[in-house]
Amino acid sequence: MKLNKLILTAFAGALFFASCSSDDDSSNAPKGAYDNGLLILNQGGYNVGNASISFLSEANELENNVFSLVNGGLLGDTGQDIGLHGDYAYIVVNNSHKIEIVNRYTFEGVATVTTGLDNPRYIAFSGDKGYVTNWGDPVDTTDDYVAVLDLSTNTVSSSIEVVEGPEAIVENNGNLYVAHKGGYGYGNTVTVINAAAGNVTTSIAVGDVPNSLEIDNGKLYVMGEGAPSWSGTETTGQLTVINLTDNSISQNLVFNGITHPTNLVIENNKLYYTINDGIYTMTTSATTLPSAPLFTTTEQGVYGVYSFEVKNNKVYVGDAMDYNSNGKVYIYSLTGEKLEEFTVGVIPAGFYFN
Repeated sequence: MKLNKLILTAFAGALFFASCSSDDDSSNAPKGAYDNGLLILNQGGYNVGNASISFLSEANELENNVFSLVNGGLLGDTGQDIGLHGDYAYIVVNNSHKIEIVNRYTFEGVATVTTGLDNPRYIAFSGDKGYVTNWGDPVDTTDDYVAVLDLSTNTVSSSIEVVEGPEAIVENNGNLYVAHKGGYGYGNTVTVINAAAGNVTTSIAVGDVPNSLEIDNGKLYVMGEGAPSWSGTETTGQLTVINLTDNSISQNLVFNGITHPTNLVIENNKLYYTINDGIYTMTTSATTLPSAPLFTTTEQGVYGVYSFEVKNNKVYVGDAMDYNSNGKVYIYSLTGEKLEEFTVGVIPAGFYFN
């Protein structure tokens, strides 16, 4: 099944700042109310249409429903991802099959893209184009693709066919790397796309159900969470390290027993990830996986880690609570001390430092 945060939602009814996906800044751009802070994408309930965005300033002042307050309308159904590029924020809204484009500093609407998108998931950028992973029809294993968004016209200009279940996408030196989590199936590959040519150049086998990608120092780190118990053949997680000079695998680290790691982040030459309520870390050069967590959120009375980010020696955790009520965001020190707590929108699903 297309087992990810969207499906979990359906079953139930991230000094400061740079981005959890690679973002660029425009130093000459006019600033507004929402610069120098943290954007929190609240996914909302699947088929409910209550996705929203919260903003947390450097002074820890929270404002909820930013998109609606500025633009006077609802964001849509199932907020999936935000890409920050130039002066703009590109908000991918999965079940509304659209991208809302806003000024990243004022949040004033610029354009809405709907044509050429079908279950859009995540976005990355290369040159003057955006690249958006799409599932298409969830029950059709052959119609998945990456939509090419012309940033000058805010229209989808073409598409690139890929195998089932494209999820996370990152860019490096003109190549796009797409994790195939598997959609309604269980994928185990990363597709490499030449952005300029607009075609797939190779496919790399990785651990089952890759859920996150991070690039650091010429290497691509791929976290595979493993196939779940209800797949019929449960498998454990695996961290795969790919050398970007030739796309060869330089390391595979397999988790002991049946373990399902998620939320891979790299900060200051360290890997961070989560397993259930545990926050784990290791250096990027480590050859073995850690045996114990850095800390657990349960120690602070927090039982769910839905979304996750690390920045400037602080750990950000989004808790979806009951998946229907407003969620919580917690900020911890690296030693596990809970520093701040905020109530945000329904299902906080991603952190984006603006």
